[in-house]
Amino acid sequence: MIHPTAIIDSKAEIDADVEIGAYSIVGENVVIGSGTTIGSHAVIEPYVTIEPDCKIFQYAAIGAIPQSLKFNGEVSSVKISRGTIVREFVTIHRGTEFGGGVTEIGEDCFLMSYTHIAHDCIIGRGVVMANNATLAGHITIGDHATIGGLAAIHQFARSGEYAFIGGMTGVPKDVPPYVLAAGERASLRGLNTIGLMRHGFTKEAVKELKKAYRIIFRIGLTLNEGIERVNAQVEQIPEVVNFLKFIKSSERGITR
Repeated sequence: MIHPTAIIDSKAEIDADVEIGAYSIVGENVVIGSGTTIGSHAVIEPYVTIEPDCKIFQYAAIGAIPQSLKFNGEVSSVKISRGTIVREFVTIHRGTEFGGGVTEIGEDCFLMSYTHIAHDCIIGRGVVMANNATLAGHITIGDHATIGGLAAIHQFARSGEYAFIGGMTGVPKDVPPYVLAAGERASLRGLNTIGLMRHGFTKEAVKELKKAYRIIFRIGLTLNEGIERVNAQVEQIPEVVNFLKFIKSSERGITR
């Protein structure tokens, strides 16, 4: 299942049914789980773990040292969880000691061609990144978020779960869960209603989230005033509680 032109380090741990294409390179201390396929000319650097049933396409580069001036050669890693698809020319860098030491991709993600994930990013489950989407270091992306093509997210920013970030959007601040964000510099464009319905959110949950969104972002209140009013006027279903928790925990500030 390994092409004779592939170069595999003797310290790599590869399950018996893994497929590795022509001219690919797998470094030391790499672990590749059952059912995973690696295309031709891919490079898997040291300290990368790829869980079962992933698909790594040709020319992907995973586990290079981070582009960080704080990196001093310490051991750090990349983890790609089960079922994730990594398309052509995707780049994923190892973590840094400063940032926790690991760059982690959740289960069932879809990373389209030329996407870049920098050091110490934590990507949730089911995230979709369209072509050329770019994450700087120390970014957290919530489960089932979608990042449009050519979007760029600033270091230390966060995107909440089920958020949708439009193509060619620059994101300097946190994007709350469940919302749409777009523009040359991201601004909120409403609730991600279609995405929520596709993921099985109830009409009642969407209704209450719309109420919370309108109070916080559409009637001219400060964030603190909006949060107080949502607590008083909106049913505290789990989605609303999560929405408020994300906003209150923001360190970079919230996209408005």
